Amino acid sequence: MEHDPVCGMDIDPAGAAAKSAFNGVEVYFCSASCKKKFDADPGAFMAVEGGSDGSAVDPVCSMTVKVNEAAGTSVYEGRKYYFCNKNCKEKFDADPGAFMAGNGVTDDSATGEACPVPGPEVKQERAEKTSSAGLKSVDLPITGMSCASCASKIEKGLSKTSGIKKASVNFATEKVTISYDPKEVAPGDFIKTIKELGYGAGVEKVVLPVQGMSCASCVDKIEKALNGLDGVVRATVNFATEKATVDYLPATVSVAEMVKAVKGAGYDVIEVAEEEDLLEKEGKAKKAAYLRLRRKFIVGLILTAPVFLFAYPGVFGLTSVIDLDRRTYFLLQFVLATPVQLWCGKQFYTGAWAAARHKTTDMNTLIAVGTSAAYLYSITATFFPRVFTSSGFAPEVYFDTAAAIIVLILLGRLLEARAKGQTGEAIKKLMGMQAKTARVIRDGVEMDVPMKDVVEGDVVVVRPGEKIPVDGVVVDGYSSVDESMISGESMPVEKNKGDDVIGATINKTGSFKFRATKVGKETALAQIIKMVEDAQGSKPPIARLADLISSYFVPVVIGIAVLTFIVWYFFGPAPAFTYALLNFVAVLIIACPCALGLATPTSIMVGTGKGAENGILIRGGESLETAHKLNVIVLDKTGTITKGEPSLTDVVAEDGFGEDEILLYAGSAEKGSEHPLGEAIVNGAVERGIELTGPENFDAVPGMGIQARIKGRDVLLGNIKLMKEKGIKSGRLEEVSIKLSDEGKTPMFVALDGKAAGIVAVADTLKENSAEAISAFKSMGLEVAMITGDNRRTAAAIAKAIGIERVLSEVLPEDKAREIKKLQSEGKKVAMVGDGINDAPALVQADVGIAIGTGADVAMEASDITLIGGDLRAIVTAIALSRATIRNIKQNLFWAFFYNTALIPLAAGVLYPFFGILLNPIFAAAAMGLSSVTVVSNSLRLRRFKPTL
Repeated sequence: MEHDPVCGMDIDPAGAAAKSAFNGVEVYFCSASCKKKFDADPGAFMAVEGGSDGSAVDPVCSMTVKVNEAAGTSVYEGRKYYFCNKNCKEKFDADPGAFMAGNGVTDDSATGEACPVPGPEVKQERAEKTSSAGLKSVDLPITGMSCASCASKIEKGLSKTSGIKKASVNFATEKVTISYDPKEVAPGDFIKTIKELGYGAGVEKVVLPVQGMSCASCVDKIEKALNGLDGVVRATVNFATEKATVDYLPATVSVAEMVKAVKGAGYDVIEVAEEEDLLEKEGKAKKAAYLRLRRKFIVGLILTAPVFLFAYPGVFGLTSVIDLDRRTYFLLQFVLATPVQLWCGKQFYTGAWAAARHKTTDMNTLIAVGTSAAYLYSITATFFPRVFTSSGFAPEVYFDTAAAIIVLILLGRLLEARAKGQTGEAIKKLMGMQAKTARVIRDGVEMDVPMKDVVEGDVVVVRPGEKIPVDGVVVDGYSSVDESMISGESMPVEKNKGDDVIGATINKTGSFKFRATKVGKETALAQIIKMVEDAQGSKPPIARLADLISSYFVPVVIGIAVLTFIVWYFFGPAPAFTYALLNFVAVLIIACPCALGLATPTSIMVGTGKGAENGILIRGGESLETAHKLNVIVLDKTGTITKGEPSLTDVVAEDGFGEDEILLYAGSAEKGSEHPLGEAIVNGAVERGIELTGPENFDAVPGMGIQARIKGRDVLLGNIKLMKEKGIKSGRLEEVSIKLSDEGKTPMFVALDGKAAGIVAVADTLKENSAEAISAFKSMGLEVAMITGDNRRTAAAIAKAIGIERVLSEVLPEDKAREIKKLQSEGKKVAMVGDGINDAPALVQADVGIAIGTGADVAMEASDITLIGGDLRAIVTAIALSRATIRNIKQNLFWAFFYNTALIPLAAGVLYPFFGILLNPIFAAAAMGLSSVTVVSNSLRLRRFKPTL
């Protein structure tokens, strides 16, 4: 077994992808790219004297060492190795083989001393530590590193992140230790950086369905409890979905500890299990909670109705039927209202007590205090009336008020729960798309199996009208497939052997077989569902503001309520205590911040779900919020504006020759070619119905073109240099070629039997709807720019054809992000749209990165928004959806603040001295419930959003 000196992989010489010789030693490689790097500078990888810059790599710590300054050397298997210090040499000499696969560790100190290689006796420290200087240190596992150069790449990438003071990667333990200022940067930010560099951060995610949240202030309590755990990188709670999403380090903190923290904050968590089980359990738990709520509401309503009857016997004509004394009416009300208070309203008491144990308050506190004040006052008036009659007035009871408040709030929660269920319909729709079974061929027999039993490599049979169960590649048959539920495109897509198919799409006409390539959580639909769920659980800055306000709102309201009681008691009219109590209760009830907590997440849920229905995957609420602020959109040319592959555009024939004739010989000469330009000519000829033949002989002329003999005729196909080299006069064709080049096309001359016959031109043509999309961007007030590595002339031709004025041409891949940064330095909010690996840095740099879903996976990973199809018009829809969602959120916040602020003064009685108006606590409860229902109903209006194009 040998070692690839570049990436450190073990290689069987018989199966090596490439090999080289260095100083008489044969060296084997896992890939051609490793060989290329090695051949450029063998000394840098062989750690022997003779590197191009006189340096070598310490095999233990991976530091670069000047050979003439090395602290020590060793010889192993005929090769000489250099070390940065004596510790590294001692470790190497003890076990040289351990370091031959690149298992070194990086320098972790300013002195240059190498980090010791940890053995089994080294205990794992807590993942997160805080220094005396206020800096935090976190150890993150890294996945995906293949060689020592990866460590350097990660360290350099992290060092550029503001707030990170030091980053040190240990290649042996596959960990990075990051010292950072928590005031400047959050763990989520540098985890994102690590992912953008192409590695995994070793952080896992868990979603905890939380039960018992009553308002937005609950969100803050749960987030604080979870974020206070060592090993929790980030925890966010979504009040609308009733879920906590936690990024954590599994080696440091367990899910059980997180559940304990949530329960310690006074809430419950549905047991975490396999995803399918969890969804089922969550659904059952929510249904059970809804039925419990409905049962309590119905019982409360039945009991509260006669309470009102006995509270106002004269109004309802009861006195004409039965005449009871005042105290008997009070007793009847007490009997009926007590179950409402203690059984129907039990959840408010348990919630308030849990909050009190944690020295905080929430909506339950307001309801429990308010209704208890009215209820206890009424008990005192019923059983101990002398407390009040001694003061000179006969007390009234408010059992009706306390009972009605509880029933109305239960009704509000019932309506809210139903409405919130509708905001999650996008996820339900996506999950409903999945097929339930699949017909697979095993041991030559077709059989139906449940979806979860399909494994990668299974051959699956799909008949007309059936759903395709999983992702795969067609191996036999032909059909057209409706992919509209995934891509948003209405036209069926033709599928032949070798074409990809996507799970959950619908087979229309033919029958075919395909080999499963992605199953379970790996399918495109599963990934879409996950992305939508993540987006719905995320929080834009506008939501965090609402959460912050809510956390302070409840204690402030209690203070206002107490002040209201004091003012009315000491300065109000008689009976002062009664007025003070009623206004105290009204203030507490009207101010519950439920609507405030629902304002943002419900809109985000509906908006991201609507995006998914239209083939637009929005990674998070922040992306959705930022998209509405954009004023510049930068489009990569190849694969974004254009199709990304050349096609035949022009055939120009000289006198005496026909276009089909030219295309016959040009296509036949290129038949079997793997060059994209040659394939374009062949495909163009086939589309015109021209039957091609293979060349009798063929020869490539480097840098010029090809020459071949076809059907007894000599054929030349290439550039003007080839024509001149062979002494062929091109005549007017040279002018035609210049014109075609100015249009961004690639012209190729065709000569038959020594005479110029014509030109075939190919180009990466514009996508069908690109011009329409760019026109729409402009109408939305967006400045449009094109970025490309093409030469200025080609770029200008494409831009002119499509109506783009600002062109950034001849931009190297590594410079694309720099160009985006330049635009941002002008104070602009920039969106970058691309599809290739080389677009990833620019997608990350942009305020909003938009990836074309038909492109590279790394581009989609780096983006904020992914278009499942390749149609640029979807970006217009995405921006319009962003604007509609933010507008909807602002409307929600207005209604939430309107109810919670405008009605507090009314509940406190400020209008009484002028107009004699007081807000009855019963109406306050109705208004509070109405505010939540109004907010959720307004969010649901987003379901009517339709694409602008």
